[in-house]
Amino acid sequence: MSSSSGTSGPNDDDPHPSGWQPRDPTLPGPAARRRRPRRLLRTLLGLLLLGTLLLAGAFAAGYLLVEIPPANAAAVAQSNVYLYRDGTPLARDGEVNRENVPLHQVPLAVRRAVLAAEERDFHTSRAVDPKAMVRAAWNTVTGKGRQSGSTITQQYVKNYYLGQEQTLSRKAKEFFIALKLGREKSKEEILQGYLNTSYFGRNAYGIQAAARAYYGKDVERLDTAEGAYLASLLKAPSAYDVTTHPENRAKAVARWHYVLDGMVSEGWLTPAARAAARFPAPQTARAATALSGQRGYLVQAVEEYLTDHGIVDEKTLAGGGFRITTTLEPAKQAALVEAVEDRVVSRLDPANVPTDRFVRVGAAAVDPADGKVLALYGGVDYTQQYVNNATRRDYQVGSTFKPFVFTAAVQNGSQTQTGQPITPYTVYDGTNRRPVEGWGGGPYDPANEDEASYGEIAVGAATDLSVNTVYAQMAVDVGPAHVRRTAIALGLPGTTPDLTASPSIALGAATASVLDMASAYATLAAHGRNGTYSLVEEISRNGQEVELPAVARRQAVSREAADTTTSVLRSVVETGTGTAAQTAGRPAAGKTGTAEDDKAAWFAGYTPELAAVVAMMGQDPESGSQEPLYGALGQPRMNGGGVPAEIWGRFTRDALAGTPPRDFELRLMPGAEAPPVPPVPDGAEDWYESEETGEAGPGAASRSPGVGAAGAGHGGPGVGPGAGAGTGHGGPGVGPGPSTGHAGPGVGPAPAPAPTRGQ
Repeated sequence: MSSSSGTSGPNDDDPHPSGWQPRDPTLPGPAARRRRPRRLLRTLLGLLLLGTLLLAGAFAAGYLLVEIPPANAAAVAQSNVYLYRDGTPLARDGEVNRENVPLHQVPLAVRRAVLAAEERDFHTSRAVDPKAMVRAAWNTVTGKGRQSGSTITQQYVKNYYLGQEQTLSRKAKEFFIALKLGREKSKEEILQGYLNTSYFGRNAYGIQAAARAYYGKDVERLDTAEGAYLASLLKAPSAYDVTTHPENRAKAVARWHYVLDGMVSEGWLTPAARAAARFPAPQTARAATALSGQRGYLVQAVEEYLTDHGIVDEKTLAGGGFRITTTLEPAKQAALVEAVEDRVVSRLDPANVPTDRFVRVGAAAVDPADGKVLALYGGVDYTQQYVNNATRRDYQVGSTFKPFVFTAAVQNGSQTQTGQPITPYTVYDGTNRRPVEGWGGGPYDPANEDEASYGEIAVGAATDLSVNTVYAQMAVDVGPAHVRRTAIALGLPGTTPDLTASPSIALGAATASVLDMASAYATLAAHGRNGTYSLVEEISRNGQEVELPAVARRQAVSREAADTTTSVLRSVVETGTGTAAQTAGRPAAGKTGTAEDDKAAWFAGYTPELAAVVAMMGQDPESGSQEPLYGALGQPRMNGGGVPAEIWGRFTRDALAGTPPRDFELRLMPGAEAPPVPPVPDGAEDWYESEETGEAGPGAASRSPGVGAAGAGHGGPGVGPGAGAGTGHGGPGVGPGPSTGHAGPGVGPAPAPAPTRGQ
């Protein structure tokens, strides 16, 4: 039965029951709305996890794949540093101004100043600081200035292993290498590397180079204030250099204060010391001089010494990093340069005197007491003329070799062809082109200078006048092989070119260097004691000392042989061809020499305290060929008794200024003492002095009296066959007869009127 009332209940078959609005099928239902945030959260978490995994994978891959590379070439490049004997800078030979030092050589206060400037918690912090990196990146992006956010370890990695380029790949490598380095190296090793690779401006890489560039001292001598200034430079090296950028002084000083205040806050500096600190103004920046002037020649000579003596091989030396203290003394070096400048360089006029283009000068000075080289002159400027005139071995030494012949004669107890012992008073035939006797190697008849003949002449006077025929015969009497051995014993290298055992050895055909000759003459000055000359006092690399070979002093020739030679050479300076050397103002011995065709002129001499040799050489600057020096410096001829002796005299005077003169303490061979002096015979011929060369010839005793040298240091040996007496302080007389007072043996006739010079 159906109901007729207007009320009805819900009908299950009615899809739209009363009281419900139809639902939009495109809208999610309540359940779906509840699931959406969860799905989003799961997605975000998934993405975060994936990102984390990717980052972790990338980190792991980067850590595994990025190896610590070898140091970059620039980071390990160092110059070799050369110092004078007193520790003052001489030169450096590399383009990179760096000298590595071990950490212990850097004062603790200087190390702490660097930490105060760059990373105060360095010893407790990690190798990288991600927060600082993010902060630096944000500040850079927002315009607050470019910042690196790098720790000292990261900066060291950039300096030593990578480079300065600003790229993401370089930053990524820096990050991973720093992490590994922090695990593998100690903080001390990293700090040492950082200090040695950081740039401080003025082309100074590393703290040692910076100490030299800004304060002219080694790093171990820096004080706290100076260390704080160098530390402040690390932020802006060139900008904070108050001498080159005085406009930035306020900023530089403010940075310096920041460093010191940081040291106080860390407990590294007391407030009292901080208050007492004053800004340490650095020295004025100097232009890089590299190897200009004499520096290049000195460095070259030292390098040759090190390699030739097997101390350091050439390849290792070229690698740099050596600190070399030489035996050279700055005052004596300056004196030698000034003497050459005064007597030669300032007088050159190549525009009007063509021969002046050929003039070259080489010089060397050696301490007879220990064989140390005190000064060298290699040429006008290493950057203009690369050949070192002090060490080259291609110019004949001329008559400066003759003293070695006489030394060999005394050393070996040699006799003449007639059985007479060779002494300063032994008479030889000085006739021009006289053939030597007793030589089985073929005819040899050398000419005297200017074809002059002297007849019978004593050895001492023949030395004064540099008579070739006498010394060629003496070389045969001694034995050329003995002469050669004696020259080597005195200091000439056995490999010296043209040092041949023949009569010509006496005339100086050998081409020893100026330094070789200075070493040999120093042996004579040291009473015959010799050892290999030395150019290096100390050498180290990265703080490690390199062992130097011991230089044993030995008696090369007997004292009597050396001292008797000295007595003869004193006469050369006092009355012979070397009188220009008297400007030294103290007792001296020496010998002049001129090479064939005037291609070189030498003076070699010594006092008890100093031996030095000076040579002028002729060389075409374009072809390099040896050229005669006729007309150079406005002089018709160039001889050893001229400009070379003048240079020697001035240098010796200035080098020994302030030291009292010392006389030679000589122990002579038997028969070398001055004999009694007979009266002057009637008709004795006068001797004269050549106006052309200024060197002694016949008549010199009467016109140019001087102090003799033989015997007790006053008498001089005789010349010629006649007997005669010298007067006052006369020089060597002519003839075997003795002299009176301080004179040499008497003056007698000589058959040749022509003047002569030492060759």
